Amino acid sequence: MSLFKHASEILQGKINHFLNNAEDPSETLDLSYEKMISNLQETKRHLADVVTEKVSLESQMAQAQKAADKADADAKTALAANREDLARAELTQKQSELQKLASLKEAHDAVAAQSQKLQDYEQKLQDHIEQFRTQKEVMKSEMTAASAEVKAGESLTGIGKGMDDAGEAMRRAQDRTQQMESKATAMDGLIESGALNDPLDHRSQTDKEMDQVRASSGVDADLARLKAEMAKEKSGAAAGDGTDSH
Repeated sequence: MSLFKHASEILQGKINHFLNNAEDPSETLDLSYEKMISNLQETKRHLADVVTEKVSLESQMAQAQKAADKADADAKTALAANREDLARAELTQKQSELQKLASLKEAHDAVAAQSQKLQDYEQKLQDHIEQFRTQKEVMKSEMTAASAEVKAGESLTGIGKGMDDAGEAMRRAQDRTQQMESKATAMDGLIESGALNDPLDHRSQTDKEMDQVRASSGVDADLARLKAEMAKEKSGAAAGDGTDSH
């Protein structure tokens, strides 16, 4: 066995091992989408629990207010009957209910704020999932089309039948590398669209929104410029028509 032949077999073995263990981009995207759906369902469950707690606190607040009002009315009745001792006892009960009401309101406000945050997060997550789903389907369609094109080309040229040398293995590696590069490009698009977060992008949400405002301002400025140019051209054309008429 020649040294080149031996080296080729070693290279082919390593490449085949890489191809067999490399992840499938389509499966990875589907798995990511399923995880996002799972996170959304979990968020909905948390939101339902928080809303339930909020409603329960509201019910307890209503009961405490009702008890405080009753105690106040009973105190008036006791005083009318010259029973100041009973009136004092009812007013003590009233103060106890008001303290309870204040504690319940504080807890209710905290839960209500948490509920609003969860609702906002749920909406953002739903938007991201929809964007990701669209990008995912587009990418998978492009991959399917590219794969079909490759297979059609192989069928027309007869490539891949009984060719197990290092050259064929290298071409397979190149095809796989191109797929991975396509995946990287698509993932960049998902990050830019906001469907996925870039772990290397350390900008705050405020910074990101300011960048969007600057971009929008640039577009508005360009639009105003074009309108001014068109108005100037129209004015010039009208002036020219007026000169010709004389």
